Amino acid sequence: MDPSSPVLPASILEQTALQLGCRPTDKKLALHLDEKDELKHLRECFYVPKVKDLPPRAKRQEIALMNGLTVNLHLLMLSFFKPTPRRYKILLEARAFPSDHYAMESQLRLHGLDVERSMVLLQPRQGEETLRTEDILSVIEKEGDSIAVILFSGVQYYTGQLFDIPRITRAGQKKGCLVGFDLAHAVGNVELHLHDWGVDFACWCSYKYLNSGAGGLAGAYIHEKHSKSIKPALIGWWGHEFKTRFLMENKLQLSEGINGFRLSNPPILLVCALHASLEVFSQTTMKALRRKSVLLTGYLEYLIKHYYSEDKTNPEKPFVRILTPSQIEERGCQLTLSFSLPIKSVFNELEKRGVACDMREPNALRIAPVPLYNSFLDVHRFIEILGSAITSSKQTANNTVLSGSY
Repeated sequence: MDPSSPVLPASILEQTALQLGCRPTDKKLALHLDEKDELKHLRECFYVPKVKDLPPRAKRQEIALMNGLTVNLHLLMLSFFKPTPRRYKILLEARAFPSDHYAMESQLRLHGLDVERSMVLLQPRQGEETLRTEDILSVIEKEGDSIAVILFSGVQYYTGQLFDIPRITRAGQKKGCLVGFDLAHAVGNVELHLHDWGVDFACWCSYKYLNSGAGGLAGAYIHEKHSKSIKPALIGWWGHEFKTRFLMENKLQLSEGINGFRLSNPPILLVCALHASLEVFSQTTMKALRRKSVLLTGYLEYLIKHYYSEDKTNPEKPFVRILTPSQIEERGCQLTLSFSLPIKSVFNELEKRGVACDMREPNALRIAPVPLYNSFLDVHRFIEILGSAITSSKQTANNTVLSGSY
């Protein structure tokens, strides 16, 4: 379904089930949706490695594949973070991915700045799990004159919240800030129009939704408006213009923009893994993947709420809370779940049953039905398995209580 459509996934699921003469929770609906899925051929030949463009939509000269994510983030910050006595702060989420947080701390220390004073950390409102866009924009408006760089996630790794990249970018740049994004959980997951949105810089890894494997080749982006003004602080041979690179004259002809930031020849095995994945992406479009993703994750959300919502009249019934925003424009394919039962027990029971998901402390399970290779039947099967895992976890918890009472 179109992400901009006013029709919610739940309405489509209920209407389709009505046409089929079944309930939205029936397996029959999942099978029907899979049969009508325009991208089902990708599941059937996912192992077959052809991309018109990289999933982040930008101009070719604005993107480079190189290094790892945190290395690229440091290289970009060395050139974009130029603190002055008046403008010296970095704004980011309070619960940013630890590597981003550590990188920003070290960049501040590199410039001799006090971390506590110079790092502005945005917290959700009390009792809420995600950041409100209006609160982000309010902080930018109030403190923007002292902020040098805004660094946000595209999709927040813990909650799965998709941030409003164009609005944050416009608000930051209006106050004179440079605005960058870590797109680790966004690339290959949601549509990204970095050039059109005017994002100053960005970086991402490729081992999540780009499927290149842990430690895979990362990517980096610099908007073409900075191609002549922003130069790398650290330079390597691979940043030299390709046409004269092999003359070996040791007279630097630096490539413009992000290509000048490249240091070394990328590892061939990492290139192969990423290339194979991008060949699969080339068989479709991010728009088509996002269209399926909205309905696929909406289906997961519908079933979780149907079976595992909290029942105030039955306090003994285990329940699941969804931490990820319910608005489709504020999330990708991931739903982050918390449980009334001990999270480790539920995770272990799911693993025993062959479910590949991810647990994050203190109390979150990240479930991500990926439109490139997951089916609606996969989602239906997960819900069935989840029920079995919850039953076993509850029994384990009850036995623990009983054994402790003797």
